Amino acid sequence: MTEDVRGVLVSLEQELRRGAIVLCILSLLDRPRYGYALVEHLEKSGMPVEPGTLYPLLRRLEKQGLLTSEWETSGPKPRKYYAMSEAGREVYRLLLSDWADMQAAVNELIREGENHEP
Repeated sequence: MTEDVRGVLVSLEQELRRGAIVLCILSLLDRPRYGYALVEHLEKSGMPVEPGTLYPLLRRLEKQGLLTSEWETSGPKPRKYYAMSEAGREVYRLLLSDWADMQAAVNELIREGENHEP
């Protein structure tokens, strides 16, 4: 693979991840979790995200009303825990439905393309 092709591939992979990361994060916030725990879980699940990407996204989702947060200060260091709000749960259910529809459509288009290969 040439360096140019590798660069294009990396860029396209980032676009795919960017579209899916909100769904992944919401799926993990059915119960409160702090940011670094999300980073670790996503990494272990094959969906790595940099802390510099995650934390602004968490703040944006909270500002949009999809997440709530609470500081936990009783441990050795303060941690901000995030969880889905009721609005977040509703949006998550709708996104799951949209994801399933898109996945089915994409899979069908891929199958069509494979059937037309020379």
